[in-house]
Amino acid sequence: MSEKIFIAVAWPYANGSLHLGQIAGAYLPPDIFARYHRTKGNEVLMVSGSDQHGTPITIKAEQESKKPGEIAARYHRQFLESWQRFGISFDLFTTTGTENHARVTQDIFLTLLERGYIYKNTLSQPYCPSCQRFLADRYIEGTCPFCNSPGARGDQCEACGKPLNPAELIDPQCRICGTTPVFRDTEHFFLKLSAFNADLLQWVKTKTHWRPNVLNFSTRYLEEGLKDRAITRDIDWGVAVPLEGFEDKRIYVWFEAVIGYLSAAKEWATISGNEEKWRDFWQNSETKSYYFIGKDNIPFHTLIWPAMLMGYGDNLNLPYDVPANEFLTIEGRKLSTSQNWAVWLLDYLDRYDPDPLRYLLSINMPETSDTDFSWREFVRRNNDELVATYGNLVHRVLTFVYRNFEGSVPEPGEFDAQDSQILTGAKNTLETVDGRLYGCHFREAIRAVMALAQEANRYLDDKSPWKKIKEDRQAAATSLYVALNVIANLKTMLYPFLPFSSQRLHEYLGFTGRIEDYGWNWQELPPGQKLLPPQPLFSKLDDSLVEEEAKKLGQPPL
Repeated sequence: MSEKIFIAVAWPYANGSLHLGQIAGAYLPPDIFARYHRTKGNEVLMVSGSDQHGTPITIKAEQESKKPGEIAARYHRQFLESWQRFGISFDLFTTTGTENHARVTQDIFLTLLERGYIYKNTLSQPYCPSCQRFLADRYIEGTCPFCNSPGARGDQCEACGKPLNPAELIDPQCRICGTTPVFRDTEHFFLKLSAFNADLLQWVKTKTHWRPNVLNFSTRYLEEGLKDRAITRDIDWGVAVPLEGFEDKRIYVWFEAVIGYLSAAKEWATISGNEEKWRDFWQNSETKSYYFIGKDNIPFHTLIWPAMLMGYGDNLNLPYDVPANEFLTIEGRKLSTSQNWAVWLLDYLDRYDPDPLRYLLSINMPETSDTDFSWREFVRRNNDELVATYGNLVHRVLTFVYRNFEGSVPEPGEFDAQDSQILTGAKNTLETVDGRLYGCHFREAIRAVMALAQEANRYLDDKSPWKKIKEDRQAAATSLYVALNVIANLKTMLYPFLPFSSQRLHEYLGFTGRIEDYGWNWQELPPGQKLLPPQPLFSKLDDSLVEEEAKKLGQPPL
């Protein structure tokens, strides 16, 4: 029986281009997961969108003397191009700037207010005498009171991940002019997180399938005790507070952005022609919802968003899993966009194919600890593993069969023990990879697939059909038939990771349509099936690019 899988993906701030840290942390993993489940025949809804209302957008707009909407629109277009070229297969990638999102956000705000989970209180907020305005979240920086790291923002410390209030910062400064702010009273609305502490702790303790870092991080917060948090701010960019007297305030981005998962599902349903279809993914208790994020966003998705859903009611599903990834470093250093110590996705795609990068980020995915991207490792993995191991296996088998068996799958004879062993191993690997992908263990899954490709190469070396064909054509045909069947199933297993090359291989093998349409099943090639003239799946990269690309790091973009 098919399952319903809701995949919620972190919303990138529309204030800058996408880099590999974001891709490895939050965007490639859900695409792998979605492609796998679609191939399984499950009903998948994967949504996200551009976060257009954060202060990063207003800061960028002020720096460029543009309106926030212009900045947001520019980067939203970039995001859409990135997903298309890199193969991130959203069912809907929208924005927080839609009327639909504002309507859903305001409904949740008013419902929580009516139920007593939102209340008014006076808040002492940083005010910059020089800029003559209150400083919202990222307009103020200082030293973190928990880990003493400099550069902590008014909403969160990136170094230790702790959510913060501006008043907690040590030596705060206005990010725009550097003036030390004064604190003035201003009336705001607060989310009563403390009311959900006990229920959240009980709920989180049942999530034994969560990754240890996510479970431990969330449990620690709850055992320390959640504090109520302000959910409005003094700013004129964002979703309006739907109450008289608060026209100059907006709903805080951390509160409204997570609502985007629900509003996007409703928007998707409307676009699909059935406005109620979102309920299949939100009110069906059998649906499993997965939230793919970076580790800096864990508390917003395991604590704050579940609390909002609990308070809102309406039988909305809580997250089933939050497979948050750790961070990706670049050439051994922490990624820094301000210092251009980053590899930008579109810049990469202008020079290289998407699948080699998808491969490296998958087999080196930061699932349980930080991992590093280096250009030397990129070239090594491409040349030694994609080209020499998997690509060579595919190309030498397909070209030899195409030339010697009239471009068709050969008719096999009886299988010997070695033939049966490699086929059994391939079937077992298909099952193993199935389980690992289902549990969001992507790195383990792709390593199992590549181990099978290595085993298939050893099998071919032992059988040597290019030699055997001169003395026993039937024996050569049998070993090539076995190898073709292993390859046919390798492309199924690798499809979630390497969709472009897998689809090409699918067609070289004589299949039509999409890989997803054939299901996550053992595929037996029918003897006589016509093959297409094969081409190499991957290209060898020159070692010289390592130095060329490394030189660009830390340099201003052209």
